[in-house]
Amino acid sequence: MTALAPMQTARAPMQRSRGEAAVSLRTHGARTVLAGLRQQGNAKAILPHAGTVPEVVFLNTSGGLTGGDRLSYRLDLGAGCRAVAMTQTAERAYRAGDGQAQVDIALTVGAGGWLDWLPQETILFDRSALSRRTRISLAPGAGCLMLESVVLGRSAMGETLEDLTFRDRREVWRDGTPALVEAVVLDRAALTGGRAVLDGSRAFATIALVSQDATDALAPLRAVLDEPGVEAAASAFDGKLVCRMRAGDGWPMRRQIVRALAVLRRAKAPRVWQTLERLA
Repeated sequence: MTALAPMQTARAPMQRSRGEAAVSLRTHGARTVLAGLRQQGNAKAILPHAGTVPEVVFLNTSGGLTGGDRLSYRLDLGAGCRAVAMTQTAERAYRAGDGQAQVDIALTVGAGGWLDWLPQETILFDRSALSRRTRISLAPGAGCLMLESVVLGRSAMGETLEDLTFRDRREVWRDGTPALVEAVVLDRAALTGGRAVLDGSRAFATIALVSQDATDALAPLRAVLDEPGVEAAASAFDGKLVCRMRAGDGWPMRRQIVRALAVLRRAKAPRVWQTLERLA
């Protein structure tokens, strides 16, 4: 009796997600109206009725990102438009087999307009690979408030990170001139770096306010940068304010973020942030 050789099967390529969501808003008299909406793949945009200032909520319906995924969010505000844009929940970057996940975010604010870009945190898992670029383009007289926060694993689940690749480029351009450009690069070495890097922190965030009167908010902001378990500092010059913070866990950092945003926005937190607002 002849033994059968094991059957060899070709490995099919893993399915990758592709998504793009684009929103355009324009003023019409005293109202702000939707001028355009495009959604494709796993990227969606929700526009809840949330008061006088429109809210745009971006959503990745795939539940996370892994190697080879592509995601794009775009928002175009016309002259005089004010809006708040955010993500519906935390974005998660999972272990990547091949390649990197890529996220491209382009936000444009017309003359005299204003944008609060307040995404919830990005959670990086062990051996994740994510490359992201966020660019905010401000026309003359426009301004913005920008938040980016990152959490390294879920401490409540006992997760630890040994290796990852994270490249995050953030840009704010004011009338064609760069007002804020920073590149964040995390790898295996950064996870164990000293005070010049993470110094054992599991969460970090940057808040930037780009406005002609940004320096006026510096003293009130510094007065609330006292959340236990969070190391934070802020400075302001040349029409921009930058606040940086890091913490041993994502939860106290979220509390500090909410308190800081309450001072800088002088407004009630967006709907998707209101659970955190009650804890501030």
